[in-house]
Amino acid sequence: MTSGLWERVLDGVWVTIQLLVLSALLATAVSFVVGIARTHRLWIVRFLAGFYTEVFRGTSALVMIFWVFFVLPPAFGWQLVPLWAGTLALGLTYGAYGSEIVRGALAAVDPAQREGGIALSFTPWQRMKLILLPQAVPEMIPPFSNLLIELLKGTALVSIMGMGDLAFSANLVRLALQESAEIYTYILLIYFVIAFLLTRSMRGLEKKLKAGVGKAPKKKAAAAGRVREGSGVS
Repeated sequence: MTSGLWERVLDGVWVTIQLLVLSALLATAVSFVVGIARTHRLWIVRFLAGFYTEVFRGTSALVMIFWVFFVLPPAFGWQLVPLWAGTLALGLTYGAYGSEIVRGALAAVDPAQREGGIALSFTPWQRMKLILLPQAVPEMIPPFSNLLIELLKGTALVSIMGMGDLAFSANLVRLALQESAEIYTYILLIYFVIAFLLTRSMRGLEKKLKAGVGKAPKKKAAAAGRVREGSGVS
């Protein structure tokens, strides 16, 4: 493959990374806002948050991209560029899945922790900020890591808008070279490398957050246990 074609592929990688970062930021914000709203004491807030979650979980991400890019703009008299249309569609869609992760992690916090916050006369926001979130966030990292990988795969859907992401650029190179096996093998490897780096980064973040709340990694805890047993310390 010539340097010019490689440059096109690398441009596609950069566009994919931009889309991934922007849509991940939006999805994270939506996940926490909607997830926390689903634990709210007012039923109307819980209902609206639950309605949003069901709508976006029950619709196709591909169709949502079509809708945001082709249907939504004419209704308001403006046009979104593909990058922002893809960010909006993917961020809102994957944010709905993320909100269930947030809700589940908050529900898994020991009820005694909540009761302790009430006993200390903390407001609901103080209980959320000082007690619930610090314990729940480390438990969210593994499922969020999986969701981030799914989001990376979902970025390929924006190629239907003619956006020059990795999948779109690879297809142009394939058409130019008339060689499918080689090009798609390269693209698979590129997606794998990005996903691998994301996974390792999320694991590092998980360890850091768990250490911050006094939860030692299992491997280190097990090693410490074996050392105590070997030394005869009870």
